[in-house]
Amino acid sequence: MFSISKRSEVEPFHAMDVLAEATKRRASGRPVISMAVGQPSHSAPQAALEAARAALAEGKIGYTDALGTARLKHALAWHYRDRHGLEIDPARIAITTGSSAGFNLAFLSLFDAGDAVAIARPGYPAYRNILGALGLQVLEVPVTAETQFTLTPESLEAAQNDSGIRLKGVLLASPANPTGTVTGRKALTALADYCSANSIAFISDEIYHGLTFAGEETSVLELTDEAIVINSFSKYYCMTGWRIGWMVLPERVVRTIERVAQSLYISPPELSQIAATAALGAAAELDVYKASYAANRDFLMRRLPEMGLSIASPMDGAFYAYVDVTRFTNDSMAFARRMLAEIDVAATPGLDFDPLEGHRSMRISYAGSEAEIVEAVDRMGSWLK
Repeated sequence: MFSISKRSEVEPFHAMDVLAEATKRRASGRPVISMAVGQPSHSAPQAALEAARAALAEGKIGYTDALGTARLKHALAWHYRDRHGLEIDPARIAITTGSSAGFNLAFLSLFDAGDAVAIARPGYPAYRNILGALGLQVLEVPVTAETQFTLTPESLEAAQNDSGIRLKGVLLASPANPTGTVTGRKALTALADYCSANSIAFISDEIYHGLTFAGEETSVLELTDEAIVINSFSKYYCMTGWRIGWMVLPERVVRTIERVAQSLYISPPELSQIAATAALGAAAELDVYKASYAANRDFLMRRLPEMGLSIASPMDGAFYAYVDVTRFTNDSMAFARRMLAEIDVAATPGLDFDPLEGHRSMRISYAGSEAEIVEAVDRMGSWLK
């Protein structure tokens, strides 16, 4: 009997397990409301759908260049000029099969087995799992009110001194999942400068850009050409299942990324690239969607504390509420299972995001419709009483 690799022994992504169970219950006829994953309730913008329909009618869908079509790269360069006042050479842009492919490409291209990369705790669990599966060390650095819920040069130095680990990379998301933290320009500058001074690769996850409700939304590209930016059409553009994202790279890294991408992915899906190009011009429609998330956010910021679920971190960006559940339980995993089983409401246990303290917390996505959010909260309120 063949063996299973040790590198595959990563923790499950509990949000996806919860989603699978919710889907199974819904298929059996249960009135499930899922707030477990960051799945926008809106469809892709109409311009994207129309572009995809036209491409399908032609039927010419095939391979593209490994790093994507020139048309989408030029459209993204225009996007950075319009949104950030930046002149980005389209040749520095790599189109990827979702942001997940971007992380794989970055980790494989920048680091060797055994290298150490810092991430925030709590933070997106796939970072930890992908890094671990690739044989990299993960240094989880706690982010708290003292650090304004973001990584800082001081917290990185302290974590390295305590662990004896020297970093080769730092990965920061802003806005962040699950905390909702928006790292302001001053703090982002300090972090970028620290990485540059210490020859540390800085990867900036900007997939929730466009979904900032408070604070400064700054791209690290405004501060340095040496960082690696990863972004996606999944969140602001409501195109999760299209699996299309992008990277902005230092010029000297482009060919390295391309060589790895050629063998791992061949090319990003052409149909999704066509739709994504059209989506970049749909800001008016997408900002209406953003307004619906803002209304859900305001509702939850008021109602969750009233129910005894205090907000554990700022809800400045993305579309998540990270809440403290210790008034009701010290086991967020069991709590999430009971909530789904007893009232058909799915949310994600904090252990996904924080292996040490996550038993105290839960993440609630407010990317759904207003009616769903209100109904879910009504059920939760009655249940918690």
